Amino acid sequence: MANIKGQMKRNLQNEKRRLANASFNSSLKSAVKAVETLVANNEKEQAINALSLANKKLDKSITKGFHQKNYVARQKSRLSKLVNSL
Repeated sequence: MANIKGQMKRNLQNEKRRLANASFNSSLKSAVKAVETLVANNEKEQAINALSLANKKLDKSITKGFHQKNYVARQKSRLSKLVNSL
């Protein structure tokens, strides 16, 4: 544990950010999984709504620096193909 006041503050900030990032990452994975589940259950209208939420979260993950744009483009394409297959 650090004894320097500035480093103790930095550690608190890092922990807050880590928890926020973990929460966002979890919600992103849940959104993607929700689309896949709805497609598996043949619920097209709900899958379309879930797809728009997942796309929004994927786009936000680029701006937050979690994922690269090619990863996000691939995921969005993959989910769109799933929903369009209904």
